[in-house]
Amino acid sequence: MKWVSGIRAVLLVAVLGTTASGCLKKVLLNGQIKGTRQGSAAVNTLHDYEVARGAAQAGMAQLEGMHSLAPDNTDALFMLTRGWAGLSFGFTEDDYEVAYEKGDDVMAEYHILRARAGFLRARYYGIELLGHHGEGFKEAKRNQETIRNWLVENFTDEEQAEDLLWAGYAWIGHVAASKEVPEAVGELYVGVEMVKRSVELDDKLVYGTGYTILGAYHARSAMAELDKSKEMFDKALAINGGKYLATKLNLAQRYYCYKGDKDAYVRTLNEVLAAGDELPEARLPNVIAKRRARRYLGNKIWQEECGFRL
Repeated sequence: MKWVSGIRAVLLVAVLGTTASGCLKKVLLNGQIKGTRQGSAAVNTLHDYEVARGAAQAGMAQLEGMHSLAPDNTDALFMLTRGWAGLSFGFTEDDYEVAYEKGDDVMAEYHILRARAGFLRARYYGIELLGHHGEGFKEAKRNQETIRNWLVENFTDEEQAEDLLWAGYAWIGHVAASKEVPEAVGELYVGVEMVKRSVELDDKLVYGTGYTILGAYHARSAMAELDKSKEMFDKALAINGGKYLATKLNLAQRYYCYKGDKDAYVRTLNEVLAAGDELPEARLPNVIAKRRARRYLGNKIWQEECGFRL
């Protein structure tokens, strides 16, 4: 029976070898994903919008592959949440605006559906990411009070703020691209509460972007909380000094638009266009902000939506 024992020993060694190899691959993959997250900030230094678009699209394919190989890796989930949300806002919504300006209803509808799907995918990964911090999200989002309590209970550390910020951004972005879908609009409060909790934990993330998002939320219509909106935008500007141009872009296109202050609207968008390269680490977001500001000043349809007399 020694030969049986010998076979068992060989099989045991083979199994152990496979396990060790699998663990090594997992360690290497997790290291690669972590390195990718650390290096991803370099994309924001790009100055060329078209190059950045190609890089973003190619990057999403790579991230999807990484997630498939390491489905529980939170760095991959974070990058997918942030990546799909950023791609949808920075590039897909831009395609929609171009088509909308041209009066091409077919392509405008096509691109808004693409944006909606992109934000929905970001939202999906964001929910999965938050699930690593606490269980029971589905039940917690029942109403504003229950989601608020769930967030306060499960998110108590400053390091969790970034996950909340991008998950909330994805959720709100999906609602913005789904204005004619009542069930989506009816759950806007979920994303808002995520961003609020993120700000409570670390309000300086991404140059005060949490405050910028909340400023835009409180100026969602002329009947919304415009005083609260201005308060949020002022807090964001105090953090980024006006160098992160997305804040001024939203201040004009949301607050001054709904307030009906055309002079401040035009002045603020011109400030965006006149800004220098004062924040190289956020060059790409600033390029996108300038691109939008130029569009909003250059075509009367955007100003007509604000009710401005031309």
